[in-house]
Amino acid sequence: MTVTDAHRAIDAVWRIESARLIAGLARIVGDIGQAEDLAQDALVIALEKWPETGVPDNPGAWLMATAKHRAIDLLRRQKLLERKHEQLGHELDSYQESAVPDLDAAIDDDIGDDLLRLVFTACHPVLSTEAQVALTLRLLGGLTTDEIARAFLVPEPTIAQRIVRAKRTLADAKVPFEVPRGAELATRLSSVLGVIYLIFNEGYSATAGDDWMRPALCEDALRLGRIVAELSPGESEVHGLVALMEIQASRVRARVGPKGEPVLLLDQDRARWDYVLIRRGLDALARAEALGGAAGPYAMQAAIAACHARARSGDETDWARIASLYDTLARLTPSPVVEHNRAVAVSFARGPAAGLELVDALTSEPSLKRYHLLPSVRGDLLAKLGRADEARAELERAASLTRNARERELLLARAAALASP
Repeated sequence: MTVTDAHRAIDAVWRIESARLIAGLARIVGDIGQAEDLAQDALVIALEKWPETGVPDNPGAWLMATAKHRAIDLLRRQKLLERKHEQLGHELDSYQESAVPDLDAAIDDDIGDDLLRLVFTACHPVLSTEAQVALTLRLLGGLTTDEIARAFLVPEPTIAQRIVRAKRTLADAKVPFEVPRGAELATRLSSVLGVIYLIFNEGYSATAGDDWMRPALCEDALRLGRIVAELSPGESEVHGLVALMEIQASRVRARVGPKGEPVLLLDQDRARWDYVLIRRGLDALARAEALGGAAGPYAMQAAIAACHARARSGDETDWARIASLYDTLARLTPSPVVEHNRAVAVSFARGPAAGLELVDALTSEPSLKRYHLLPSVRGDLLAKLGRADEARAELERAASLTRNARERELLLARAAALASP
């Protein structure tokens, strides 16, 4: 095996195994930063040895065993092992070499629980949302700081500092490496799902930069969502979020034209949609509904996405049902953005004039002052009503507000098409 082949294999293994490795180690040493350092040590050893010896048959187990030995050495050096015995009710002087195998067993136990603990710790409310996102992608997504920085168009040192501060904050706050219970679980789960969906949305519709989408971020978010769904099978909103992401991700290939230009939903070639993902999404939605979560915000949005997924063409879309679902969603989780999306659905279900009336009611909403989709939608509706000059002005305003270059080009092209001959 060449060095290049070995490094390529190691990179693939790391992306698959790093989260489980860090999770198992964090439970033992009680510190995410130390756990990641131990995992990185094992990775360095693999980079040194695997080009010569070849990739082991079970590379994940090899990395875990190597990291385990490092963890035991660390515990001995820092006398953390005695402290763990004290927590278990043992006397500090009772430490014997025979305790080490118990430590070995502890590292390998409850891998699923360890991953769930890692998810909740990375998304702890003591951290800012930006820090939660960066740490989640680093620990559970297996992304490098450079990859995270490029995905969110932030300088790499900024991301690196954000991650370092996040780990230090967790350590200083003595955040326990555990899954919360009772009412706190619901609150923290909401935060976890929010972070995952934020990552997905940034991939699905990039807020800035030269690319309309960043599909790799969608893939990372989907993977994280699937992990949480496997670890929390009884939580309906987890399945609702997975359903929403699966269905939305099914359109990724169709959302971009041959030159990277955006392709809007009703203009997409539905033959390019991924119907395997759609089936997975519909199954996840059915699971959420079976658990009594049909009225959850993610499940409700997934139901809306399912209406598009089931339609063989744009003309066959059940806009009346979509508008009805948005009516319900607006009552359950009222927000200006939901009202904006409801206006779009109403415009298709009841005509552009009805939609414009709802959009106009949002023009004075402070939180939507810089929301480029509001003038974009308003421009579309004005164009349908034959008010071309007003429509063009709105589309140009939308173009001035967006930070995404591809979207700006699209909006300006639509505005130009409305210019008087």
